Amino acid sequence: MNEYTTEFIRNIALVSHGSGGKTMLAEAFLHFTGATTRLGKIDDGTTISDYEDEEIRRKLSLYTSVLPVEYKDHKINMLDTPGYTDFIGEVISALRVADGAIVLVDAVAGLEVGTEIAWSYCDTFKLPRFLVVNKIDRDNANFQKALASVQEFSETRLIAVQLPWGEKAAFKGVIDLISMKAYAGDGKTAEEIPADLKPAAEEACTKLVEAAAEGEDALLEKYLETGELSPEELMRGLKSIIRSGTYIPVFCAAGAHEKGIAPLLDAILNLMPSPAEVPAAVAKGKDGEEKLAAIDSGPLALYVWKTTADPYVGKLTYFRIYSGTLQGDAHIWNQTKGSEERMASLSVMRGKETLPVKGMHSGDIGVVAKLSQTSTGDTLCDRGHPLTLPVPQYPAALYRVAIMPKTQADAAKISPTLTRLCEEDMTLSWHGEQTTGQTILQGMGDQHIEVAIRRAVSKLQVGLTTVEPKVPYREGITKKADAMYRHKKQSGGAGQFGEVWLRIEPYPEEDFDFTDELVGMNLSKSYLPAIEKGIHATMLTGVVAGYPMSNVRVIVYDGKEHPVDSKPVAFEIAGREAFKLAVADASPVLFEPIMNVRITVPDANMGDVMSDLNTRRGRVQGTESERGRTVVIAQVPLAEMLRYTTQLRSITGGRGIFSMEFDRYEIMPNHLAQEIIAARQKEEKGKAEE
Repeated sequence: MNEYTTEFIRNIALVSHGSGGKTMLAEAFLHFTGATTRLGKIDDGTTISDYEDEEIRRKLSLYTSVLPVEYKDHKINMLDTPGYTDFIGEVISALRVADGAIVLVDAVAGLEVGTEIAWSYCDTFKLPRFLVVNKIDRDNANFQKALASVQEFSETRLIAVQLPWGEKAAFKGVIDLISMKAYAGDGKTAEEIPADLKPAAEEACTKLVEAAAEGEDALLEKYLETGELSPEELMRGLKSIIRSGTYIPVFCAAGAHEKGIAPLLDAILNLMPSPAEVPAAVAKGKDGEEKLAAIDSGPLALYVWKTTADPYVGKLTYFRIYSGTLQGDAHIWNQTKGSEERMASLSVMRGKETLPVKGMHSGDIGVVAKLSQTSTGDTLCDRGHPLTLPVPQYPAALYRVAIMPKTQADAAKISPTLTRLCEEDMTLSWHGEQTTGQTILQGMGDQHIEVAIRRAVSKLQVGLTTVEPKVPYREGITKKADAMYRHKKQSGGAGQFGEVWLRIEPYPEEDFDFTDELVGMNLSKSYLPAIEKGIHATMLTGVVAGYPMSNVRVIVYDGKEHPVDSKPVAFEIAGREAFKLAVADASPVLFEPIMNVRITVPDANMGDVMSDLNTRRGRVQGTESERGRTVVIAQVPLAEMLRYTTQLRSITGGRGIFSMEFDRYEIMPNHLAQEIIAARQKEEKGKAEE
């Protein structure tokens, strides 16, 4: 791999809905430029981009691949991203380090939900983009219809830079409106536009020139005076309107059959910005914010956008240089972790192939192996010039599963394995749930979790299984109750004796309050700590259904002791048993967590979402309007939200999103509580029989 300076680099993310043709378009770029000797196929598992076992098995992209394409003395770092919604974290990470995006739309399906989501993230990162209507050689392909579906959604105007030369099986190539030439097949050679397509091409060319004239005042003046622009002026105006986001240029292709490849590559070089031409990155420095232009002489600043575990190479760290240059074997400072790392050998990746390089310039994307401390989102810099680059906001992971080890040997590896998986993927998170004693893994959906678990098995050699997580209920009481218990044990030698009389009552102010009303000499206050210890331990494990108990006040008001046999352990047992008896008479209940939920859906789906919330015991608090979408604000029990991610996608065709946060605990309806209590008793009975 040659060394490329900043102005000869382009960083382009390929984004779309699943099966939009991103991987095959990238494959066509590589084959056309001679990087590969044959065109890989997804069905055969031979593409450069989808090289992981799981990707080959599923026949879809699960991770972002870096595919450097060398063309006309430039290097285009193509970032082939997944299209399936569960893997949106990979798309966000790729867009974070891209300077432009190519959005693909299937000529048959038109705009789909995955494309909408990717488009909105391109807006978030303010990326100039191309729209490529792909797969024009498919049956039922319709360029104009696909284009209209995107224009209806997009707030930015679309402008055709190419027209298809034929459609469906008759798709021969593209008509380029800049050069007013036709390009058959992959587009290496230009020819005259066929006579029957000339009028449509001239009309579209006029619109293109008008749009380009808006790029600069001088161009607009010239166009209004003469009605035309030179090819150089046209290109200058196009650059301006594309990079400012005024227009989005439209191209056409059939990536899997290598049609329209050369004109698209030329457009990337001519119209997409190099890292030197994009706005300077803003980093946090010692003395506040610092702007980092992509120049080799600037202070060193690297952003780590992806990390992966490889069983053969070890940990691979993908980075982009935002400022400065990097040489192999350099010592570099991880500002995020506050530790030094050694960049042993620098490489660029092409799929799974590692291509060594001696040095890298500002704006380039590379990879280094075996960094010990660094993880995704970290900033690497010079120790003497500390800098921190911002980490993008990732959507909250709301699909939860409980993780169990397959074997005893796997149990010890759960924590480091989950930590490693979450370091690689910013949309995964895990925690131990104290209330239920379960280890909870959170992701974007069932496919996301399944892939993470398979990755733990194949890459980290740890066997994990998943079960539905238990809801962290709490137990409580609703009225006062009294009880006494005498613990007496005589079995030769010293005996045990303790008698406790106590009263319990609801106490909303605190989780637990322990006091006494002892008078006289029946019970020494020295035994109160032992009684409290027994009760507190019982509250942690629960009395009714095995969940922690809270908001209870305990008052010990009488008891008896024995001059010889009374010991702290006897009163610990007596206190515990008296407490259990009192709870049984205090109308015990289960409290369930209630969540504040915000659900954003297209207006057309609002009724279905409201109906579904009613079946989930949800209480709608209100709605808000947001650009053709409705935000439903509701309070819903957590138990009803465990698989809501999947259900909401089903109702809204994948267009609905939601967020939720804990609000309070509330008494659970008795009929539902009884089901949980019965299940717990059955579980305990099963354990006892074992």
